[in-house]
Amino acid sequence: MSNNKVSVVVPCYNQAQYLDEALQSVLNQSFNDWECIIVNDGSTDKTEVISNKWIKKDSRFKYVYQNNSGLSSARNLGIKKAESEYILPLDADDKIGENYLELAYQAFQEYKDLKVVYCEAKKFGDSDEMWKLPEFSLYSLSRKNMIFCSALFRKKDWKAIGGFDVNMIHGWEDWEFWISMLKNGGLVKKIESVQFYYRVKDVSMLKAMGAQKTKETEEYLSVKHADFFVEQLGSFSSLLRETERVKKSYEEKLKSKKFLINAFLKKLLVLQF
Repeated sequence: MSNNKVSVVVPCYNQAQYLDEALQSVLNQSFNDWECIIVNDGSTDKTEVISNKWIKKDSRFKYVYQNNSGLSSARNLGIKKAESEYILPLDADDKIGENYLELAYQAFQEYKDLKVVYCEAKKFGDSDEMWKLPEFSLYSLSRKNMIFCSALFRKKDWKAIGGFDVNMIHGWEDWEFWISMLKNGGLVKKIESVQFYYRVKDVSMLKAMGAQKTKETEEYLSVKHADFFVEQLGSFSSLLRETERVKKSYEEKLKSKKFLINAFLKKLLVLQF
């Protein structure tokens, strides 16, 4: 391990137009003991040119290239090259607040049982609002992800679970990663200040998933982490029974004349205002 305590890993695939902002947010950190590894995932734009500019500006920036292999693979390569104990992934189109590394590192020093530290987040770009995420629990994590990719964790924990799953080619790789890391235990802490900024764009990986890719990804997750989903949500038979119960409840409501009238009146009020 080097003297750097945190390695920031920035995968980049044809996002050169955003890369300066991401790297500037790393350079602005109040915490100085970091290195930043830029991973060019086979980009055809000016990613290499911009990366070289930052390497010349500060020797803590480093650069590696690979043929296009996907986001999970790019993150894994950067983490493999990382020389620090702690890792923070940062997508090339996002930014971190100037105190993020300092606050996250301090949290790990104070609470030895921590596995993941993240923070409050805000959207920018095509949106300008707080990113309201539900409080973390394993039960909540079994229903949806609430930890973005830019959270601090130990390199040894990444290694223990085999890294980011390269089979997650359509998206949700962060969700799968946190399930793998946390399902067998470990504390999570959220810093109560905005230290992560998520860029909202018209075109994104998540928006491009589509119904079929979503279905394939859900099926893959449900098989790989069947133990986790059953433990948190119940057996498959109990889930089926709950689905039937909800279905019958709605069928009974639809048969109710009073329910239909109330639903119609509520809809009418919405249209009026």
